[in-house]
Amino acid sequence: MIPSITQKERVVSLDIIRGFALFGILLINVGAFKILTDGVVIPEYIGLNRLVEIIIDILVEKKFFSIFSFLFGVGFYIFASRAESRGDKPRWRFARRLLALLFIGIIHLIVFLGSILAVYAIAGFFLIPFYHAKLSTITKWLGGMITVHILSIVVVIFAPNMGMITNVFTFLGNDLITIFIMFLSGFLAAKAGWIRKISELTTPIKWIQIVTFLLFIGFSIWIWFAATGDDPRLNEVIALGTIPTTYLYLSSLFVILENKSIAKRLQPIANVGQMAFTNYWAQSFIGLFIINLMGLETVSPINIVIIAIIIFTIQIIYSAIWFKFFKMGPLEKVWRFMTYGRNGKASVR
Repeated sequence: MIPSITQKERVVSLDIIRGFALFGILLINVGAFKILTDGVVIPEYIGLNRLVEIIIDILVEKKFFSIFSFLFGVGFYIFASRAESRGDKPRWRFARRLLALLFIGIIHLIVFLGSILAVYAIAGFFLIPFYHAKLSTITKWLGGMITVHILSIVVVIFAPNMGMITNVFTFLGNDLITIFIMFLSGFLAAKAGWIRKISELTTPIKWIQIVTFLLFIGFSIWIWFAATGDDPRLNEVIALGTIPTTYLYLSSLFVILENKSIAKRLQPIANVGQMAFTNYWAQSFIGLFIINLMGLETVSPINIVIIAIIIFTIQIIYSAIWFKFFKMGPLEKVWRFMTYGRNGKASVR
């Protein structure tokens, strides 16, 4: 979710990855669109439903909002650096942008309690001090935060009964910290210029893929046994594997999308990603309408997949139509107005 620029300036891979991230987020959020009424109990799923549930735990849970968070960090650097190049005050302008996001996010919470927008806005303020930091400083902070985050989750898994100390480790290992780590990861990647020179980074990317793939296999097996064994530590196990899996997904997607033919074929998904703010909002409305239309009290894993595919297909269609007539999504335009005001300069991505 970063401001609009001309099509020639866009990094198309970012829009495509953002589109994929929106679909992954759907697979998590669809089940939460329907507010459970009193007396409704979520059933214990078996058979194919249980299999789908575990696969979502392994492949999707926490990973796609982490990808979205990475892209938010990329967007912060692009937005702020372009604002600075125009003679604007980048940190002040971004702060105003975050306040606008916070306001819109609070409104969205009224519709969907699982909305992440307000959290993004609050966490985004902690990115501002890093804007003028050296790459080496950002790298040290990122490495330190990842180390503390992972060690905290390990402690919670293997030493859960340490009183107040456990509460500290639980906080340091929670999803909010994951979000900020991915914010900082995306910011570092953009500031270092890595995203625009993927083809020049073949060797380091291969090493990232090898290491993270091995970790992904190990954590996938662990999650499988934790899920099938009803391990109460399942959420922590998933969290432990989130960062390496997200890096695996991102590095692989960036490499794949260097192929211009593939990127061109995925343009419909890029359209969805290009108006990600609007589409994220719209998902909750479309999803709730479909769930009520189907008369579902609870949404099973199989229904989650079906509904997510329907919603995303609808968004592919109307996003393509929208961009035939307009240059940016409706909420993106509102967000730009709130950032710059009526007489402000046109935003750039």
